[in-house]
Amino acid sequence: MTTVLERARGGDDRAFGELTAPYARELHLHCYRMLGSVTDADDVLQEILLAAWTGLSGFAERSSLRTWLYRIATNRCLNAIRDGKRRPPTEPLPPFDPPEPTQRGDITWLQPYPDTWLEDHAVRRETVELAFVTALQRLPPRQTATLVLVDVLGFTMAEVAQMMDTTQTAIKGALQRARASVGSPRDADLARSAGNTQLPALGERPDTAGEWAVARRFAEAFVADDIEAVTDLLTDDAWLAMPPAPHEYQGPAAIAAFLHASAAGRRGARVRLDPSPCNHQPGFRCYFLTDDHPPRYAGRFVLTISEDRITRITRFLDPALE
Repeated sequence: MTTVLERARGGDDRAFGELTAPYARELHLHCYRMLGSVTDADDVLQEILLAAWTGLSGFAERSSLRTWLYRIATNRCLNAIRDGKRRPPTEPLPPFDPPEPTQRGDITWLQPYPDTWLEDHAVRRETVELAFVTALQRLPPRQTATLVLVDVLGFTMAEVAQMMDTTQTAIKGALQRARASVGSPRDADLARSAGNTQLPALGERPDTAGEWAVARRFAEAFVADDIEAVTDLLTDDAWLAMPPAPHEYQGPAAIAAFLHASAAGRRGARVRLDPSPCNHQPGFRCYFLTDDHPPRYAGRFVLTISEDRITRITRFLDPALE
């Protein structure tokens, strides 16, 4: 009796789908961690599957199929970064004059990863939170790949060296440099990311109910345009970021100034927030409501919460993310 692998090698596309389907979602998540963008991960995943389909005859079974697919995935992601396929998106123009930002962010391609895509896999929260994904984007690409493959996915340094066509010594050096830069999901404490976002301590079980209580208070205040109540929920060093817009605001006063300008720019439209968690963090889809038009999608919020305060509000403005 022929095996699924043999049938796939013989050109049976259904057998190929059966062979690769168990790994598709985790490969997509791997691409997302590497690239920081769901859109780019979608594109690269299709390249991975095409490369696997055309190269299946060369799979010598010296490693598992999963390891072979991760080799393809990692190198496709590295190629995408090297070839400039991950280009920063066009900066959106707000329909109002925003106040001067605290700084201009450099990871404008960052996108959220819906929790509904994480439900079928045991994904550790600290390996998918926005702070960690953002930190990965600031590493040299091969350091990103090494950190993710070893510390997140659990491949050995020997396996990673083979995947990336290099030596174990090179992998060890890249891993040490990556850990020194952003910490490691295996450390007791993850280092600060980019100087403005505190990554959570590994092993600390998040108080999900407590986080959503804070998130609901945020939603109620935001919908009511009660900006004072929103800022009361913020830490003193909280940040507001809005990819793909580069504008970032730090501190309650700066964030409040932006929210006042934004509320005025809605010209009386009401707001609705629908719960939609992403990256194992509380989140909402935002819609603008008027009496004479259907609800208009206005981005996604993802909240980073520490104890009973919000440390970061990330509002993703890309309309494709609805």
